[in-house]
Amino acid sequence: MANWLQKQWLGFTLWHLLLIPLSWLFGLISFIRKSLYKHGWLNSFSLSVPVIIVGNINVGGTGKTPLVIWLVEQLQIAGYKPGIISRGYGGNAKEVQSVFSHSNPQEVGDEPVLIARRTHCPVYVSTNRFAAGQALLNEHPECDVVISDDGLQHYRLQRDVEIVVFDGAKGLGNGALLPAGPLRESVSRLRAVDAVVSNGEVTVSTIDLKDVGVAPIEMQLEAGCFYNLMDNHLKCDAQAFANQRLLAIAGIGNPERFFQQLHRLGLSFQSRAFPDHHAFQPKDFKQLTADVVVMTEKDAVKCLSFARSNYWVLPVVALINEKLVQIVLNKLQNK
Repeated sequence: MANWLQKQWLGFTLWHLLLIPLSWLFGLISFIRKSLYKHGWLNSFSLSVPVIIVGNINVGGTGKTPLVIWLVEQLQIAGYKPGIISRGYGGNAKEVQSVFSHSNPQEVGDEPVLIARRTHCPVYVSTNRFAAGQALLNEHPECDVVISDDGLQHYRLQRDVEIVVFDGAKGLGNGALLPAGPLRESVSRLRAVDAVVSNGEVTVSTIDLKDVGVAPIEMQLEAGCFYNLMDNHLKCDAQAFANQRLLAIAGIGNPERFFQQLHRLGLSFQSRAFPDHHAFQPKDFKQLTADVVVMTEKDAVKCLSFARSNYWVLPVVALINEKLVQIVLNKLQNK
């Protein structure tokens, strides 16, 4: 269903005639809600340290997690001590909860666990990001900046820096608001943020971002060495899988991006795509006849508890022009 919607949102068909009025209603409600926060009729709250939002204006996976990890590393190099907050999408935690590298993804979400594993920074999740930020700072007063993984539309939390990321391969679709299109806010919202990042080169888009005065900063995801899910000290390159039956699985926003990355490494494989944030279970692997199963790090955190010796993980690191970190540092220094 999700894949079908993504395809429909690339253009307009007859059934959009029924959905466009609903998009107008969605836009009106969003505008009113944002105005209520802007004029103080709904309360918004600020944390005692600067807040950086890494979010999007469209639904679906866009590559926020590697960008958040990259941003943490850049801030640490600059001398900051960041903490991270998230909604914990895909988890079932009802209260504010701290996240560790060994936390259960079914409770706190897959992306927060991955971020905790990669950054070793304090990570807290809650549907109320202000509450998550308060809890983080109470427990870790050494943190001097908070990064919110998603939350661009969570106006209850005041922010100092806004970064929007979108998938360059998917673009911004037909430019329509939900449900006729993929957008949570209109494209004009991009004029108000501090930076726009495209995950990969912009190859598919019916929206010319130059028309709205936006020049995206490109992010590329570079593959590292494969590591074994049962023992992450075991590492290898793609050549180690030659002459083996290989199955690639992906439960991310754009599985095809992962599969293409494997192709560029020279691998031949069968592929199986799952919905974004899929809660992997042992039964998902029962009928597999592959010699080797490869997966993303985001999926790996959900498969760790039942990992086998032939499960391998391909980590990626974000490569981004230093222009982005300069934008962020200038905003923080001028706060």
